[in-house]
Amino acid sequence: MNTEKPTKPIYWYAVFTKSRAEKKVYERLLENEVESFLPIFTTVRQWSDRKKTVKLPLIPSYVFVKMPEKNLRDILPIHGIVGVLKHLGKPAKIFDYEIDNLRILCDSQEEVKSTNDVRVLKGDTVEVTNGPFMGLIAICEREGQKHRVIVKIDTLGSCFTVNIPLSFLRKIKKKI
Repeated sequence: MNTEKPTKPIYWYAVFTKSRAEKKVYERLLENEVESFLPIFTTVRQWSDRKKTVKLPLIPSYVFVKMPEKNLRDILPIHGIVGVLKHLGKPAKIFDYEIDNLRILCDSQEEVKSTNDVRVLKGDTVEVTNGPFMGLIAICEREGQKHRVIVKIDTLGSCFTVNIPLSFLRKIKKKI
């Protein structure tokens, strides 16, 4: 007779942080041995007297944690955490492929622009088969200039657009 309790699935969740506290919250989560992910990208900022390369969060005010839902309340006392993103009154589950997409974006040397004003259009689900974004699964939004495609990646209501050559894309049947 098997006396082991069935294990509950572990999902990714988005933790809302105080403004500009993402890196500190991420460090505190790691110190508390919580599996977490902070998507960061590198950009060059121009000041009047100099240019500087800085690392910024891809999605401001969010850090992702992977744990059982019942343990989410245990991390709320960590300084800098405001709450957990909820959908219909329950903590919003983030799918592994969405975290994988963010990792691909952050690992790339290509320029990534975060925007919330992209008009969502119905399109095909595509997978990137070549180049720095290989493995990325997204929705083809529209055809861009010079026969390139702009790919929309939806996570937490944020959109990220990347120009990818048509030859690097493969249509897939998976629905996002």
